[in-house]
Amino acid sequence: MTPNTGLRSRYGTWATTPVRVGSLRVTIASKPGVFAHGVIDPAAMMLAEWIAERPSCETAGRSLHVASGNGLVAAVARHAGFVVTALDRYAPNVHATRRSVGDGADVRHAAWPEPEDRGYQLATVRIPTDRLSAQLAVSSAYRSLAPGGTLLVAGANDEGIKPLATFLAQQCGTVRLEAQHSGHRLLAVHRTQTDVVVDPTIAPWLDPSCWHDLPVTAAGTTFVCASRPGVFSWQHLDEATRILCDVLHGHPVPEGATVLDLGCGAGVLGVVAARQSRTGRVVLLDADVEAVRSANETVRRAECPNAMALASDVTSDIGDEAFDVVISNPPFHVGKATELDVPRAFIESAHARLVPGGALRFVANRTLPYERWMTECFGAVESLHDGRRFKVLGATRR
Repeated sequence: MTPNTGLRSRYGTWATTPVRVGSLRVTIASKPGVFAHGVIDPAAMMLAEWIAERPSCETAGRSLHVASGNGLVAAVARHAGFVVTALDRYAPNVHATRRSVGDGADVRHAAWPEPEDRGYQLATVRIPTDRLSAQLAVSSAYRSLAPGGTLLVAGANDEGIKPLATFLAQQCGTVRLEAQHSGHRLLAVHRTQTDVVVDPTIAPWLDPSCWHDLPVTAAGTTFVCASRPGVFSWQHLDEATRILCDVLHGHPVPEGATVLDLGCGAGVLGVVAARQSRTGRVVLLDADVEAVRSANETVRRAECPNAMALASDVTSDIGDEAFDVVISNPPFHVGKATELDVPRAFIESAHARLVPGGALRFVANRTLPYERWMTECFGAVESLHDGRRFKVLGATRR
């Protein structure tokens, strides 16, 4: 059955683009919400060109691609003769990579490889923008190499590629600058060590059961939120979430109501909703697999048996379930770019998932134009909070 996403916008529409990389030609799938949608990412192209320029007889083997994005690098590696494993923490990127690389590749929804994942001849990392996540990505990729294997790392100067080069030199040995242009750099490291010594400041985070504990008091309830590097606002409770919690304190979820938390992050809003609902089913969704793991740990700690977090690109991965209430603190960035198709998809999906009479509670930056899209879907919008930086909008499905 094809899920009823309810999307009238272009968010759910896939496009394919032929891309020539050296002598290779690949077809890349993308849509709004996928990293570098509508453009060629210079860092990904650097990684792809490095692979395409080397004859397959010299490079073929097993390759690992961390933060695969739209799958450009993984697709080129497969055409060059590699047996490909590709990872990305965000669901839209995972779907894009699967379409770009094709059947037979090992494409996983994961932030970085498992500790036991070993023996790759080549690993690539298109770095994320936050420092700790980038360090974890390159450290885990390096540890996954076979002796003599090559790690390629690419990113922009304003994304931290220069300090990451220093980190790589300290942890992995000699780092070569393979290419630089358009404010981006490509680095290469060969694995020579049999045993890899990991920086003690990041070593604990390589264990997936290591959590950052965040005590939360909000909406009249107290619990400890669990989070991980790279999850939205993972070290503190962000202002928008706190404001929506305050609104839910004044306009609580009815007891027994079913609730959908769209873009749940580490699960704060979902726990508040689950405790207010008491017996109603609460589903927390996020595209980030580490957010989903964090939210499920938060739910477990808060002893909310009526709640569960699932990975999904908006609501496309959860069938046709409908809800009495939808709450959301939606993202509006993909990487560093503003992508308003994402929150618009959240609004349209919320309308599609609500039962008649169901309520939407939506927090947003004050300057973002969400009222128009909510009016298109719901017919009317209610202002529940109008602050200096954030607003909370409400709507009811007719």
